[in-house]
Amino acid sequence: MAQPFVPAALPATQPSFGDLFRVFLHIGLLSFGGPAAQIALMHRVLVDDRKWLTDDDFLRALSFCMLLPGPEAMQLATYAGWKLRGTAGGLIAGLLFVLPGAVVILILAILYALHGDAPVAQALLLGVKAAVTAIVLQAMIRLGGRALRGRTDLLLAILAFAALFFFNVPFPLLIAGAALYGWWRGRSATMVPAADGPLPALSGTIRTVVLWGAIWLVPLIALQLVGHDHLAALGLYFSTLAVVTFGGAYAVLGWMTQTVVNDFGWITAGQMMDALGLAETTPGPLILVTQFVGFLAAFRQGGLGLGLAGAAVALWMTFVPCFLWIFAGAPWLDHLTRRPGLNGALAAISAAVVGVIASISVWFALHVLFGRVDAVRFRWLSLPVPDLSSLNTAAAGLTVAAGLMVFGLRWPVPLVLALCALGSWGISVV
Repeated sequence: MAQPFVPAALPATQPSFGDLFRVFLHIGLLSFGGPAAQIALMHRVLVDDRKWLTDDDFLRALSFCMLLPGPEAMQLATYAGWKLRGTAGGLIAGLLFVLPGAVVILILAILYALHGDAPVAQALLLGVKAAVTAIVLQAMIRLGGRALRGRTDLLLAILAFAALFFFNVPFPLLIAGAALYGWWRGRSATMVPAADGPLPALSGTIRTVVLWGAIWLVPLIALQLVGHDHLAALGLYFSTLAVVTFGGAYAVLGWMTQTVVNDFGWITAGQMMDALGLAETTPGPLILVTQFVGFLAAFRQGGLGLGLAGAAVALWMTFVPCFLWIFAGAPWLDHLTRRPGLNGALAAISAAVVGVIASISVWFALHVLFGRVDAVRFRWLSLPVPDLSSLNTAAAGLTVAAGLMVFGLRWPVPLVLALCALGSWGISVV
């Protein structure tokens, strides 16, 4: 029978709330470059410099966060805050990881909506999108190096690419299929020895799930009841997205494009690419792109006021569930990370996500490099075919330059984005 959960002893260097606030504000302001760079930054600050967490604490928490939907770096920050100062610490750490980038994204979204058609803005955005083409490819290669451990994983990645790119298979179905296969493949693996200590009390976990589930979903129900149909539709969509966002923001961009562009018509393909490009320029998790999309989708319906409400709905529905996953699951960390079935499911999802990111890489590159991309359909097959005469030579040159900076010179992402944007502006002036 489950015993009451007794939290692990806090470190001897348990920080004050003031120290916790200052450190995670510092991390939130400097968290550029995607999850790999963000996780490395947290490891340096929390493990090497402050010694608030041990290497073992950090790595087991990272493994746990990778089992969860949502941005793993933000959830890792939330777990670290919870480990150090309980629920209040988790809230401080998680919010400070997200809010600096959210403020910047909101400002960029407003400027984009009001002035995005200006020639200068268009020139700068072309450079940003060229840089992002190389950055997305780098993300795919990095993830592939970790996730593809054999022919089976490679086959999963290829099948995921084909399913999304050619057949428009819904992303949640793709992830569910990969998870079920991974669980089936992993369930026969040798189980890691059980964790020391009693199981957490199930009643406490249920209370946490009910509380945070209500915090997350009651606003959505309220929007339905008061008749804000567009905001309610946005909330329902982004709450669904939050449940299936395995593998990071790049993994769900293909599905976001299918739905918000092709199915719902909330924004255009060009705006979707601009949203990703601008999200790359900000600190915090890349999934903040949902806030940008929520703002634009609502702005097109009702102007600035509705746009701000749409941004708030997208932000709430995307990130509140992260606190639910962490606060409900953190006490179970030692037990969950030792289950072979769960680890097998994670490995299969990670392999499939490589194919998903490859799909968005190709889609993004085609739309950056060519002014016109037609969808040729044959029964269930949909094939994007670029008009070769619409090749944008400036975009092609900037993409090659970005590739050299990212892969050859290994320059940091913010610098690559800035140089490509300035280079595109310079070309437009000439």
